[in-house]
Amino acid sequence: MRVHILDDWFDTLRHLPSFAALAGHDVKVWNDHCEDVDTLATRLADAEVLVLFRERTPVTAALLARLPGLKLISQRSVYPHVDVAACTEHRVLLCSNMHSDTPSYAAAELTMALILACARQLPQQMASLKAGRWQMGVGKTLRGRTLGLLGYGRIGNAVAEYARAFGMKVIWWGSEDGRARALAAGESVPESREAFFGGCDVVSLHVRLHPTTRGLVTAQDFAAMRPGSIFVNTSRSGLVAPGALLAALQAGRPGMAGLDVFDVEPLTDGNDPLVSHPNVIGTPHIGYVTEDELDLQFADIYAQINAYAAGNPIHMINPEVRGGDARA
Repeated sequence: MRVHILDDWFDTLRHLPSFAALAGHDVKVWNDHCEDVDTLATRLADAEVLVLFRERTPVTAALLARLPGLKLISQRSVYPHVDVAACTEHRVLLCSNMHSDTPSYAAAELTMALILACARQLPQQMASLKAGRWQMGVGKTLRGRTLGLLGYGRIGNAVAEYARAFGMKVIWWGSEDGRARALAAGESVPESREAFFGGCDVVSLHVRLHPTTRGLVTAQDFAAMRPGSIFVNTSRSGLVAPGALLAALQAGRPGMAGLDVFDVEPLTDGNDPLVSHPNVIGTPHIGYVTEDELDLQFADIYAQINAYAAGNPIHMINPEVRGGDARA
């Protein structure tokens, strides 16, 4: 099959072990980022299979209408960037392994790295050293401090494991169901949302973005945080109410933020108010971007392609496509 892979910015995939699964297919890998429909339609004109690199490129109805030969979109995890209804209308099958039993250890590790970087002012101290000024301030020890994890899920539990190894106390908040599961597991859950935000030295956000969680963290939540506390978001920027974090940083609650996600991605404006804020340590959405994680994720994606080619598709999001006269 003619397979096109989008957004492999550093030409990583062809050098990973999992890429061997595409042997026998005609594969084209695109190493830049493009969202212009006309350009994409030209590039993908002969594509039978489209492989998505997480949420980097939106797949819209306008694009799908220009790809009459497309049969399959193969990707992994959530798919807010894909117009599923348009896929179904154009008889394109979307397959996505939701990996419900596999946490992203890479994202959990980056979360812990951002916590450490904020607590010890690592980028600022490094910049001071390189500028010949030696130390620039005094950091904080994590041992004995309280980490609040918002969202009782797989990545949050991995972060909790790492934090406990540093001697931190861990408390939880989340949906009613999430809090119930945390309590059933013997975890510590405060009596109220305000007590959660007010009782933490560090708050880390681990919730999936969907319509009911958009704007989940509010200005009121930030106002309840301790002066000098740390807020970390390696999930999605949309989970925070628009403008709330910037205003909170200016008010000193929290005192620092570690961010891997932003409202606009890719974000190339170095003067963005959050990117350039002196109390923000930012990374360009690299939570999942490790060789190990990508090899794991794309092994699933390639398995979906081979299953489709063999006539037995797996992880179908819109299986109704198979019930009609699909593009096959």
